[in-house]
Amino acid sequence: MTSTRSARPERERPVPAVTDTPALARRLGTGDAIVLGLASMVGAGVFAVFAPAAGAAGWGLFAGLALAALVAWANATASAQLAAAYPTSGGTYVYGRERLGEWWGFTAGWGFVVGKTASSAAMALTFAGYALPGQGWTQRALAVAAVLALGAINYLGVTRTALAARLLVAFTLACLAVVVVAVLLRQPSPAGTPVVDLPGGPYGVLQSAGLLFFAFAGYARIATMGEEVRDPRRTIPRAILAALGIAVVVYALVGWTLVAALGPAGLAASTAPLRDAVLAVGLEPLAPLVQAGAAVASLGALLALLAGIGRTALAMARNGDLPRGLAAVHPRFRSPHRAEVVIAALAAAAAAMLDLRGAIGFSSFGVLVYYAIANLAAFTQSGDDRRWPRALNVFGVVGCVVLAATLPWPSVVAGAAALCVGVVARLVRRRPGRAA
Repeated sequence: MTSTRSARPERERPVPAVTDTPALARRLGTGDAIVLGLASMVGAGVFAVFAPAAGAAGWGLFAGLALAALVAWANATASAQLAAAYPTSGGTYVYGRERLGEWWGFTAGWGFVVGKTASSAAMALTFAGYALPGQGWTQRALAVAAVLALGAINYLGVTRTALAARLLVAFTLACLAVVVVAVLLRQPSPAGTPVVDLPGGPYGVLQSAGLLFFAFAGYARIATMGEEVRDPRRTIPRAILAALGIAVVVYALVGWTLVAALGPAGLAASTAPLRDAVLAVGLEPLAPLVQAGAAVASLGALLALLAGIGRTALAMARNGDLPRGLAAVHPRFRSPHRAEVVIAALAAAAAAMLDLRGAIGFSSFGVLVYYAIANLAAFTQSGDDRRWPRALNVFGVVGCVVLAATLPWPSVVAGAAALCVGVVARLVRRRPGRAA
């Protein structure tokens, strides 16, 4: 059955500032889009976030997970609604410019670029931590090498990116299924642990939600790549909501498995929660599988992250908000090759210097600002472009602001400082008399 919405012609919005820049090729279907969204989420959510969330909230991490999922759902509907109307590269950077004004778009785009570059460093460090347990320069070197290798894959075009993401996600989900079933068969629930244990109180729950939001932030990755999706008006909304729904189920199962095996306190103290979980219930033979699954999942998240940042940088460069040379599209691979090279270099440098948990908080702040602007932009849509009630946009804005404000204060300070640096740099770059 064909709806009246899908029968209308798509609204292809031209890129305004650099008309001689070639467009990217539409090569991604619905399955590819879902896989890219899952690749962005599963690595981050399962292997990097549950420990700090448990440290902030104890048993309240499940309330934090539910709150993060609700905010993510509101943000996902906003992103899906906007992406259907503006099927081009850049995500909320483009939506903010079109619906709210250029400064709103710039703030969203800059928050995304700096926040997701920190996310890329976090995923590279997570990969290195599982693939090469221990500390020292060799682990950092492996993280840097991972960033550069996956940057090279993205350079070769989006079809290579989608194929690699599909393989990585399939292996990750298979590993997680084995571990979750095995651990829960041994220990289905935490024995003797009180369910009501909120060491940080309501504030701790909110802080855990802000940290766990980091895990959900990949659901709209495909919106930043909207210029490469076939039939974007239908494909992007379906892919965003499907990827988010699958991820919520996966996170809930893995979170319960970790608490069942380790308890909230043990989970909070763990640097490799899934590995520690299988060891805690006497499943030592599964430890290598966990290490492999974690390493592969982190690579999948890193791959999709770099691709999303590259497309946002492309859109910003087209409008002069980043150096215009980054708007180049490779004549053969149809990828934003210069942006991919620069982003990979910056992410590699971040992986060489940043701390994992600090990178997660910093990233969450930047991305929450990004999605707050997405909700504001979606609120202005009306008529046939509106697919969900405005109340969801209001909830999304409030949720993003609250979660950003309750992150660990160093992350809030660093994130606000990074946004200020971007704003000041844009003010300096603007010539007198030029439109904002």
